[in-house]
Amino acid sequence: NCRSRHGLSEDVVDSFESIKIVVQSGVGYDHIDLAACGRRGIPVCNTPDYGTMEVADHAIGLMLALCRGIPGYDQRLHVRDDAWLTMALPMAPIRRMRTQTFGVIGLGRIGLATALRAKAFQMRVIFFDPFMPPGAELSVGLERMGSLEELLGQSDIVSLHTPMSPQTNELINTDSIAQMKDNAILINTARGKIVNLDAVEAALRSGKLCAAALDVLPVEPLDRSHPLIAAWTKREDWLEGRLIITPHAAFYSPESLRDIRRLAMQAVIDYLPNGKLRSCVNLKHLQENGFFIV
Repeated sequence: NCRSRHGLSEDVVDSFESIKIVVQSGVGYDHIDLAACGRRGIPVCNTPDYGTMEVADHAIGLMLALCRGIPGYDQRLHVRDDAWLTMALPMAPIRRMRTQTFGVIGLGRIGLATALRAKAFQMRVIFFDPFMPPGAELSVGLERMGSLEELLGQSDIVSLHTPMSPQTNELINTDSIAQMKDNAILINTARGKIVNLDAVEAALRSGKLCAAALDVLPVEPLDRSHPLIAAWTKREDWLEGRLIITPHAAFYSPESLRDIRRLAMQAVIDYLPNGKLRSCVNLKHLQENGFFIV
């Protein structure tokens, strides 16, 4: 039973003498060598059905915090008496929600839950997900974009909900940010390495990006030597109200912790006595190596 900070490389997998199953307490499994496990006949399972509501709520909460200026107003009032005056209210990300286009990259469980929450704010909600079957969007009233470029070019707010993979590594980079609408907002509650932090810093400094909210970072815990994190730590004026960072906490609630523990243990209990697999993520590797798990 492991978490995302417990890397299981090929060497680590091969060092186990009698391992029967690996269960990831969480959704992402990019820290596990699935092929190495497959060669050993070791199934790898995850727990994709925990924390869905919490992460979707967190993504929308980050959007609202930026677009309604909540942390910015609070911080101003701590140190400025004039922050109560109308002339002090303007802050770059603040806008009317129903006029915005909300773009979701990755319409899995969490992406869909987030999209439906955004829709409740009367926003136009669009998505890009090449793995969604045609027509799936019709049942929930969303608009499918044919390419990432098309989504980036139309979204006022971009929310990331993709797994980490070689295809999504630094999906948001200098080139993709250049394809975004001017004054757009970026929200990441997925995986830190999906976003190139240098590109985000440059885009925030230039004004290409209006604001960003990051629950995950390429290096965790956060690297305060990175120029963007350093500027945020010092509360430099140019970032006022434009950057929110939370500590990979989108998944968290007391209820979600109970769920993750229960579901991870359920996967073990189902498999060891009965051979039943719950959400196996390396079935292909097992079958390629002659292990046909039913």
